[in-house]
Amino acid sequence: MTSPSADPPGTDHDEQRIGGRIRALRNARGLSLRALADRLDISASALSQIERGKMRPSVTRLYQIMSELGEPMSAVFEGEEEASPDGDGPGWNGPPVAEGAPEAPPSRVLSDHVAVTRADDAAVLELHHGVRYRRLTPEQVPGMSYFESTYPPGAFSSQNAEYVRHSGHEVGLVVSGELVVDTGFDTHRLGPGDTISYPSTTPHRISNQSDVPAVAIWLNLP
Repeated sequence: MTSPSADPPGTDHDEQRIGGRIRALRNARGLSLRALADRLDISASALSQIERGKMRPSVTRLYQIMSELGEPMSAVFEGEEEASPDGDGPGWNGPPVAEGAPEAPPSRVLSDHVAVTRADDAAVLELHHGVRYRRLTPEQVPGMSYFESTYPPGAFSSQNAEYVRHSGHEVGLVVSGELVVDTGFDTHRLGPGDTISYPSTTPHRISNQSDVPAVAIWLNLP
């Protein structure tokens, strides 16, 4: 089995949110920690560290986990009502608000099946290597996940720059900077306006090998 490498010691809000959500989904499906770890080909202790917020997963590791749980990537943003990983109170309820700051307007306006999220209220996760994911749908849309990703210079979508595969299909559009997408034995360098699509079952990895951040929009389908 392979074990993902841990980030420097310490936990933060994102790690606890992600871990708590994964644990809640796993328990809802009656899967033991070891059973899910075996499916992912990682150690049970590594998965336990992710669930307890002690280790931050890479983009592709999170995709793998959500795929094995039968959920779209966007599902990791849901479940704010879940308990925190240590069981001490509520889960994530949006970005922290500075003391004394004016109350923000509602982030969602729902009417006749229309949902709106303001730019400053969009759900954001920071994953391994500092890759930042921002959900582009106001709420979870069945059968798809739609994200903006920001890759800092030198960042990879997986620990140890490994190739990974999982279920689904991916479509990407580079907005700014340059991304390198390796699919099987092929390498694709994508600049602003370039698009790519591939089955997620093809071994792949994404990286930013430039010296400026790269921003892309991704549509993931089951």
